[in-house]
Amino acid sequence: MITGKNCIAGKFKADGNVEFRTVDPKKNVQNSTVHIEATSDEIEAAVEEAWSAFKIYRKMPGKMRAEFLNAIADEILALDKVLVDTYILESGLPEGRAIGERGRTVFQLRSFAELIANDDWRENTFDAAQPDRKPMPKDDLRKTMIPLGPVAVFGASNFPLAYSTAGGDTASALAAGCPVVVKAHPMHAGTNELVALAIVKAAEKTGMPQGVFSSINGGVQAGVDLVTNPKIKAVGFTGSIGGGRALFDLGTKREEPIPVFAEMGSINPVIMSATAISKRGNELAKTYAGSITLGTGQFCTNPGLLLTIKTADTEQFVQNLAKETIAIAPQSMLHPNIKKGYLKKGEDVLSQDGVEVVAKYEGELNPNDAASVIASVSGEAFLKNPKMHQEVFGPFSMVVQCKNEAELIQIIDGLEGQLTGTLIAEKDDDLNLVEIVDSLQNRVGRIIYNGVPTGVEVCPSMQHGGPYPASTDSRFTAVGTHSIKRWVRPISYQSFPMELLPDHLKK
Repeated sequence: MITGKNCIAGKFKADGNVEFRTVDPKKNVQNSTVHIEATSDEIEAAVEEAWSAFKIYRKMPGKMRAEFLNAIADEILALDKVLVDTYILESGLPEGRAIGERGRTVFQLRSFAELIANDDWRENTFDAAQPDRKPMPKDDLRKTMIPLGPVAVFGASNFPLAYSTAGGDTASALAAGCPVVVKAHPMHAGTNELVALAIVKAAEKTGMPQGVFSSINGGVQAGVDLVTNPKIKAVGFTGSIGGGRALFDLGTKREEPIPVFAEMGSINPVIMSATAISKRGNELAKTYAGSITLGTGQFCTNPGLLLTIKTADTEQFVQNLAKETIAIAPQSMLHPNIKKGYLKKGEDVLSQDGVEVVAKYEGELNPNDAASVIASVSGEAFLKNPKMHQEVFGPFSMVVQCKNEAELIQIIDGLEGQLTGTLIAEKDDDLNLVEIVDSLQNRVGRIIYNGVPTGVEVCPSMQHGGPYPASTDSRFTAVGTHSIKRWVRPISYQSFPMELLPDHLKK
């Protein structure tokens, strides 16, 4: 079923001669299918087809696009075992994670289908004419949201389904009326092709224009060709700060700049009060060991930084956290290159002055397994060295023990933008929780109280984005139905005859 070809407006093609294979990270061997990178002509054709489709697709009623999204969900489910097996083969993630992520992908598609079944999401406004108003008459004004145009979506390494081919970016863009060209993540090219086939089948069954979806294989140059094509009007990306910033710069330097919505790095600070640690330190150690190692730490919301005030109880907590963390069996990372990055970033942070390795998993590891690490440092040392702020993508977390509340707040205020911030506290806490929350809300997109940051609920109230470098535009979310707002813009119609207005503005 997997051909290794590119999907260009519903047709699978492979005109290029650059080959690559995905990797089975558990066995540390290449998988058998040979995939072909798209040529520049194939990328150009995909965008041209998307542009042609946009002229039709943007005018389709929401109910028709909703049928398309629901059909995609149905076709993904119909892939059944072959999709799950391919996902596992290319990611090293367990079957339960594959099934769970497939469920989330389907839920996202159906959520957007439900959203666009009526036009409330467009936030239409109507201001009636007042021809007799003095001293100047007022014209009739009506405002709505319209789609931007073809969107380029970059598949994510850590979510082969939910943030990739038919993931949140694609689902929300298609819901908005924007055709999509996906650049498949090379680690998950087979998974991508299966999902691309599901989208193509759904498009055919629901009568969508041919160029509404395409998917290409390729490396850096393919991404550059896609983002710089003048008929691409927006970009969705989930990944590293370096990759997201490079795409953002490409988008802004175009003759016609376009928005690049990149969700990037985050260390997700967790503030733990000494009172909370004193009352339930053992419970917190176990809970956070699970959160730090969940999915081998390969979540953008992984708690990579724990802040507390140094006491005898907090010092014991650090030891307990370390013990609980390294007691959890190591798991495979997504790819040998991700394992290399984990080792390099971890060594870089651990080599900084004042950083202590509290515990590191020292047992036997398979080639791409990740050894979990808990480190500790003083608040004073952390404040002096921004290199300690960098994300270590994997089961790694650093505890910063501050001398007092003032130092803790100074650290929060000095952090780069983050996706999440968490506050672990008690009702009778000694900390000034209001001041801490005030500091946190200026640095993060979501604040969690007495919970863990790992786990992102797909719903309207979810904010998955934050101040740079967590994302390139903190006003928008990459998760939940409000993420549709990234792919639309407002337009007003003034003094228009009723017959020329869009149907959803006629009343």
